Amino acid sequence: MIPMVLLLIVGVVVLYFGADWMVRGAAALGQSLGLSPMVIGLTVVSLGTSAPELFVSILATLRGSSDIAVGNILGSNLANIGLILGATAVIRPLFVAQRVVRREMPIMILVTLLLAPLLMDTQVGRLDGGFLVLLLVVYLTFVFYRGKKAPVALVSEYPKIAKATGEVEDSRLWKALGLLVVGALGLVLGGRAIVESAIFLSQSFGISEMGVGLTVVAVGTSLPELATSIMAAIRKETDIAVGNVIGSNIFNIAGVLGLTSIIKPVAVDPGVLWLEYPAVLALSFIALLVSIYPVHEGNFNIRRWEGAVLLASYIGLGAWIL
Repeated sequence: MIPMVLLLIVGVVVLYFGADWMVRGAAALGQSLGLSPMVIGLTVVSLGTSAPELFVSILATLRGSSDIAVGNILGSNLANIGLILGATAVIRPLFVAQRVVRREMPIMILVTLLLAPLLMDTQVGRLDGGFLVLLLVVYLTFVFYRGKKAPVALVSEYPKIAKATGEVEDSRLWKALGLLVVGALGLVLGGRAIVESAIFLSQSFGISEMGVGLTVVAVGTSLPELATSIMAAIRKETDIAVGNVIGSNIFNIAGVLGLTSIIKPVAVDPGVLWLEYPAVLALSFIALLVSIYPVHEGNFNIRRWEGAVLLASYIGLGAWIL
C-alpha cells in the first residue's frame, strides 16, 4: 500500500513538472507566432495543461481501465470549473472579457452538450473520436483566425523564456523545443505511474475506478491548470486564467476523449449519464451565470462569493462521488 501511494505522489509530481515544462515551451512558441495572451490561454497553454489528461486517459484505456479515462476527463472538467475557477476567483475577482461570455463559454457548453449522445452509446468509438477531433480543429482554426487580429502581448507566466518584445530568440527557441520533448517524456512516465497506482488503490479501498478517476486522478492531472490560473490571477492576467479553464474543458472533451477513442474505443459506464455528466453540464451553466455580472466597459466579472459557491459545489460533489 505505502509503495503505491508513494508511486501516486511521485507520478503526480513528475506529471506536474512535465506539463509545466511542456507549457513553457509551448507558450514561447505561441508567442513567437504573435498570439495574444487570451488566444495563447485558449489554445497553446490549454493544450499543454491538458496533456496530463491526454496521456493518462490513453494509458488507462490501453490498460483496459476505460472508467479511469472517462472519469479523468469528466472529473478534470469539474475540477477546472469548480476547483480552479472557484479558487482563483476567491483569490482575486476575475474580470471576464465580453467575448468570453458571448463566445467561448457558449462553445464550451455546446461541446459538452454534444458529448451526451456519444456517452449514451456506452462506447465512444473511433468514428466518434474523429468527429470530436474535427470539432477541435474547427475550434482552433476559428480561434487562430481571430487571434491574428489581436495585438501581440507578453505571456507573463513565462518571463524566463519570453522576451519583453514579444519575440523569442533562436537560442531560447531551441530551449523551448527541448522543454517540449523533456516535458512530454515526463508526462508519459508520470501518467503511467498514476494509472498503475490508481488501479491498485481503487481495488484496495473498494472504490470504483470511475470514482478514483473523477477525484484523485482528475485533481492530479488538473494541477497544471490550477497553478497556471492562480499565477495568472495573482499577476492580474485574468484573461489567461479564465481562458485557460474554458480552453482546457474544450480540449478535454474534443481533444483528449477524441484522440483516446481513435487509438482505442472507450467503453462508457451508463451510470455516467445520471451523475457525472449532468454535474459537468450543470457547473458549466453555473460558470456562465456567475460570470455575466457586468462591471465596466462591457466586461463582466466573477466575484469572490461566486467563486466560493463554485468551490463549495465542487467539494460537495467530490465527497458525494467518493
